[in-house]
Amino acid sequence: MNSTAPPLPQGRPLRRRKLGRRLVWYWLLPVAVACWELAARSAEAAYFPPPSRIVARLHELWFSGPVTRAFLTDEAVADLLPSLGRLFAGWTAACAAGVAIGVALGRSRWLSALVEPLLHFGRSVPPTTLVPVFLVLFKIGTPMQLASIVYGVVWPVLINSMDGARTVDRQYIETGTVYRLGPWQRLTRIILPGASPKIFAGLRLSVSLALIMMIISELVGSSEGIGHRMLEAQSQFDIPAMWAGIVLLGVLGIVLNAAFLGFERAMLSWHRGARG
Repeated sequence: MNSTAPPLPQGRPLRRRKLGRRLVWYWLLPVAVACWELAARSAEAAYFPPPSRIVARLHELWFSGPVTRAFLTDEAVADLLPSLGRLFAGWTAACAAGVAIGVALGRSRWLSALVEPLLHFGRSVPPTTLVPVFLVLFKIGTPMQLASIVYGVVWPVLINSMDGARTVDRQYIETGTVYRLGPWQRLTRIILPGASPKIFAGLRLSVSLALIMMIISELVGSSEGIGHRMLEAQSQFDIPAMWAGIVLLGVLGIVLNAAFLGFERAMLSWHRGARG
């Protein structure tokens, strides 16, 4: 009587291979930075300073303050904190509006058919082209910057929320009808959980867009913020300070994306368990 051995579990070797690939990519980063340092020092190009000078200028500008203030300098308090405040305020407002409007449109066929052409028209207009309009409407200041961020961020959240609410399994809706769930219970227990994977996909896209729109709004009409500081450094030919702003934005993007991924994993753990 022949018997076959059960297949070996592949989870652990697969995880090891993925970890090995990540370590290889992580080692490439310091190698690339070292090559940049050597090439910049040998070329002595004025517009491409070595990373050591950029990091030193970054530390001097924003992170050489007292310990009691988390090492933040006066420039960081005046520029970094207002930028982050506008970023989170605009992103939160856009996400709330996008999810609410998107779910409402996704669950109403006639309303979706009526409004959807306007939505595609609005999201096809580049947000940067409307910055002068926002300047006329709100003048220079925080309201104009928030309007720019909200307009640039709301579209991926709205479209993904509408698509997610539209594609909720009909059997779940019918089950809720059988159990006589009210509108609020149907929304919170069936529609939002069913649409949440696509909603979170839109929210993740919106994080990077919020960072981009924050900088664009500060480059055009602002007297403070990271974008304004970069524009000021460019006008004064302070190239290391300008590159320091670019590096700071890259680090902010990585931190915000990692934080959102952690939040998404925690909120959608039930979804991965159901699929598994």
